[in-house]
Amino acid sequence: MNGDDRAGEFGPIYLPALQRIRDLWLELEPLVDETGYDDVVAPTELQISLSDGLADAQSARLDIQWSELGMYSFHYVDSDDVNWRFDRHPNTHSPEIHFHSPPEATTMEAEPSCIDVTDVSLVTRAVHAMWRAAYEKRDLDRLNSASNPP
Repeated sequence: MNGDDRAGEFGPIYLPALQRIRDLWLELEPLVDETGYDDVVAPTELQISLSDGLADAQSARLDIQWSELGMYSFHYVDSDDVNWRFDRHPNTHSPEIHFHSPPEATTMEAEPSCIDVTDVSLVTRAVHAMWRAAYEKRDLDRLNSASNPP
């Protein structure tokens, strides 16, 4: 996902939020292999690589954007080409805060997100909690199933 593609609906990327998200994933998740930005000079996306993925996937990556307007995208993709996304941005096809379900996370098919919080740390903890629950139970249905995590 290119940050320029979402500039109109997202607003400018908020680097302190991406740094906070990185720090939380490093603190919470032992499967984090590495983290980095798509561009060291003008980052638009944080990338978090995981040494394991959901179900039979051998590895996974989260591509994360957070804007100055509080809009966000946590996009998961793994070595088995499973995709899902927690997003917050205005659109015509779903509520502002929504979830694109696996395995394709198609853009036009979204459902309301179980994440109601909007603070960067709480959203990050909620996405992590949903990922971890799905990972431990090997059940993709757990991704958007909690009652207002974290």
